[in-house]
Amino acid sequence: MRRYFRFDELGTNYRTEILAGATTFITMAYIVVVNPLILAGAGIPVGPSTVATILAAFVGTLLMGLYARRPFAIAPYMGENAFIAVTVVGTLGYTWQQGLAAIFIGGVLFVVITLLKLRGWLASAASESMKYSFVVGIGLFLTFIGLTDMGLVVPGAPGGPPVQLGDVTSAHVLLGVLGFFLMAGLMTLRVRGSILISVIVVTLLANLLAAVFGVDIPLLKPLRGVPISLPPDPTPIMFKLDFGRVFTWGFVPVLLVVFLMDFMDTMATLIGVSARAGFLDEHGNLPEIEKPMLADAIATVVGALCGTTTTGTYIESAAGIEEGGRSGFASVVTALLFLVALFFCKFVEAVPPFAYGPALVMVGMLMMKPVTNIKFDDLTEVVPCFAVIVLMSFTYNMGVGMTAGFVLYPLVKAVAGRVREVTLPMWVLSGLSLLFYVFHYFLKA
Repeated sequence: MRRYFRFDELGTNYRTEILAGATTFITMAYIVVVNPLILAGAGIPVGPSTVATILAAFVGTLLMGLYARRPFAIAPYMGENAFIAVTVVGTLGYTWQQGLAAIFIGGVLFVVITLLKLRGWLASAASESMKYSFVVGIGLFLTFIGLTDMGLVVPGAPGGPPVQLGDVTSAHVLLGVLGFFLMAGLMTLRVRGSILISVIVVTLLANLLAAVFGVDIPLLKPLRGVPISLPPDPTPIMFKLDFGRVFTWGFVPVLLVVFLMDFMDTMATLIGVSARAGFLDEHGNLPEIEKPMLADAIATVVGALCGTTTTGTYIESAAGIEEGGRSGFASVVTALLFLVALFFCKFVEAVPPFAYGPALVMVGMLMMKPVTNIKFDDLTEVVPCFAVIVLMSFTYNMGVGMTAGFVLYPLVKAVAGRVREVTLPMWVLSGLSLLFYVFHYFLKA
């Protein structure tokens, strides 16, 4: 086992990997609850959708651990689920069965182009500076998510700024801030498992304050009784794909947007978390990138068949990496915890956002370091990098940030008379990114 997962080569051990896998699971377990609630808007029943979410996460993350041997976790993506529920079903009037058919086709295409090594070829196209901008952009994106989970950042009032400071006297905000300081203190003292310890302490403290002292804590779902139950029956949504309207011209934009959103999100996440883990080579590329890409492609196919939307590598994997996770064994641990979650959904719900939000802020802070590797003395590099970083966070969409950077890169190089620096795969990515905006606008219209 140690030899297979290369423990000695990576300088890790069982204790570290188990802590890392558990930390990753805790920080992304919210998807078990949130994904079914979003897809319910498309008419997919919550109970079976919960099982589909867990099965897709289990299969993808287990493949990531055993086949790709990387400490990355896979689960249904946020954003893609809303696209299917709100745009494809709600706005365009397709059924959720047809939406899942689009996801399935996208997954099959990903499997094919990954086996042909086209995804790896395209992923190597970005310049070194742009790859570091993915890391920084993801860091800011994680920070923004974490701050909203803690309640420190909330939507602004109508007519005012888009966001504003939350109620800092509220119990859940104070608990979130406490969790951040506890995490920072433990990490300063180099305590292993500091992120996981902090999440558990804040969760237990919140339940104690609510149960014993009667404190009203928003977003808290207190545990009552034994949180064990049999999983719901998933058969009402399994293998219910409807290809009736998929192969029509009107459905082409849906297929393209599904394809590009998954491609961009996965590429950014893999490069971002790999850079933080020290997996990138001297050229900023991830060796054997096809293996984790194939794991997420297969998971997307399995997820669609089970009844859920596009899956991919989760940026919350960075939390496990901060705990020292370096091998695929961490992903195996995360996968097994997802499987256990089938019987402990109520326990998963009991971990409130303000408990795991500080972990995302902390990891986001630590991912700022690579900004120093961006070539700030070269505007043809800075302009697309800046677009990647700010648009990832301010549009709340990693795909938008990446595609903006890919569109701008050849343009600024051409204006500067340095078009020869633009490689063929970069031209391909730029063209695909333009298509993303064209078809995204078409769907909105």
